[in-house]
Amino acid sequence: MDQVRERARIDEIVSAHVTLKPAGVGALVGLCPFHDERSPSFNVRPSVGRYHCFGCGEGGDVIEFIMKMDGLSFTEAVEYLAGKTGVQLRYEEGGNARPREEPGKRQRLLEANRVAAEFYAEQLMGPGAAAARTFLAERSFDRSDAEHFGVGFAPKGWDALQRHLQGRGFTQPELVASGLMSQGQRGIYDRFRGRVIWPIRDVTGAVIGFGARRLFEDDQGPKYLNTPETSLYKKSHVLYGIDLAKREIAKGKRVVVVEGYTDVMAAHLSGVTTAVATCGTAFGGDHAKVVRRLLGDTTAGGGLQLTSGGTVGGEIIFTFDGDAAGQKAAERAYGEDQRFFAQTYVAVADGGMDPCDLRMANGPEAVRALVDGRKPLFAFVIQAKIRQFDLNTVEGRVSAVRAAAPEIVGIRDRSQRDGYMREVAGWIGTEIDEVRREVGRAASTPSLRRAPDRAGGDRQSGAAASSAGSGPAADGSQPGAVPQVSAPDLRDPVARAEWLALVAVLQYPQHVPVSFDDLGEEAFVVPAWQAVHTAIRAAGGVTAGREISTALWVAAVLEQAPEAVAGLVTQLAVADLPEDRESAIGAVVEGVVRNVVDHVLGRRVADAKSRLRRLDPDTEAYQTAFADLLTIEARRRTLRESTND
Repeated sequence: MDQVRERARIDEIVSAHVTLKPAGVGALVGLCPFHDERSPSFNVRPSVGRYHCFGCGEGGDVIEFIMKMDGLSFTEAVEYLAGKTGVQLRYEEGGNARPREEPGKRQRLLEANRVAAEFYAEQLMGPGAAAARTFLAERSFDRSDAEHFGVGFAPKGWDALQRHLQGRGFTQPELVASGLMSQGQRGIYDRFRGRVIWPIRDVTGAVIGFGARRLFEDDQGPKYLNTPETSLYKKSHVLYGIDLAKREIAKGKRVVVVEGYTDVMAAHLSGVTTAVATCGTAFGGDHAKVVRRLLGDTTAGGGLQLTSGGTVGGEIIFTFDGDAAGQKAAERAYGEDQRFFAQTYVAVADGGMDPCDLRMANGPEAVRALVDGRKPLFAFVIQAKIRQFDLNTVEGRVSAVRAAAPEIVGIRDRSQRDGYMREVAGWIGTEIDEVRREVGRAASTPSLRRAPDRAGGDRQSGAAASSAGSGPAADGSQPGAVPQVSAPDLRDPVARAEWLALVAVLQYPQHVPVSFDDLGEEAFVVPAWQAVHTAIRAAGGVTAGREISTALWVAAVLEQAPEAVAGLVTQLAVADLPEDRESAIGAVVEGVVRNVVDHVLGRRVADAKSRLRRLDPDTEAYQTAFADLLTIEARRRTLRESTND
């Protein structure tokens, strides 16, 4: 991991997402990608290998940046950075890492998919692709739209792509392993032929597979054909459009799940830039993990809807057709509801039109209105269940209440349950007491309850999420938010003096006077800075820091720091000292550290004098205490004389 961190320069990785400008000695600053701001407060210090936003508090190293920016797990982020920097990873036997291909194979398959995507895109403008261009034009997509989403065309021949890729040096086994070719009795042949092609990318933007739509009557294959399961492409993990939507999802805490490739295109072109779609399968648990990482919805109270209409933890909005198949899809999505610290909604257009049809019929504003007019998913599901019964009969009304009760029990926000009991009573035309009795029976009967929350407990109440997690979960998400120690008010002169000293010690240990390591645990009086100083001492002090790179030194301190203090260490590691001349940094570091040492010695002098006043001058203890006082005063005098020099 250390090799990945050292090779992957944080300024280069961050610069792909944020425009950085110099700000002081060895520091860069830009607008934070994790929250909206007008004045830059996002600081990066390449020598330390860390970033911190003084506006929203996000911070970490290059691996954590990629995890948060692209919604990757820790393992995925390390693998991504290793691939970019040429670091060969080794996996421990018996570890949790998934089985790996031989070295370099993954990159070869990714490269084959990239070249194939370029080939298909080029073919879209060729003479044989008129049907594909017509297909797109009939859905109000022009050439620039196709280029934005990488849409292409697979020629009708059996080996057009095969010849192109083999001409670029790819072997037949590689082409079969990539899913681009199928194996027949007479050899391999192009899997996609005579179809509109959509490249499917992962969150990093790498092409991992393709989706293809039939165009010609003589094509006997399915209407939609996707890449088969490969080492790169797992349909249960893939969301089309995630590469384009990821940053807006992370920023706006909203994801819109639509049903097809053209729906994603229509939504994005209509301003709904958080739209994604599953690829040939229903939305499931693995998709939920991807979305959860992007939303960052791991805080207590997530999923609560506010009176303003917003939510805590974000929103998951599913769009479905209004037919029976759409209702079944909604119920499947409802089964995943408990995986989120977010509010789940459904949006169904009048007439059952999907976003693509809606855009063509009524324009982009209609797609935006569809999403903005969403309704809670559980309300949609409950109403669908109620519609199965004849409410004009007593038997039908009783059955409808019994069908709705388990769904009401499953509503995570307890404050909303009573309101929905009233709503259900109104929808069915019965007394609310009857609904309450049935809900109580469902709550006390395990066989009637909805599937339990997989995260444990009633998360909506925040009870399960309030405990501090100790590290990433198996999928890379954080199991619980650990409360961070806040930075003290730097307007306090003591807090600022100690802050400056710790900034210097973390960033420039080579310039720190060796006397710093002689300071005991009482050296810092501000509790937050005491905790950081304790971690510094546990990491070996500046004596150890001088022997390694600054990045490794900060990492060593972080290893010793409690999780609640880690954010403070990162802040200190990227903060600016009050000096913009690199040649003067050494003197500034010595000065701010000596200032703290002087204050420590001053307190020790005062303590020694106080002790002397309590002792009998004729005792040996007094003589010992007096000698200690002289030693401390001599040290302080020497320190001040060296400072004046």
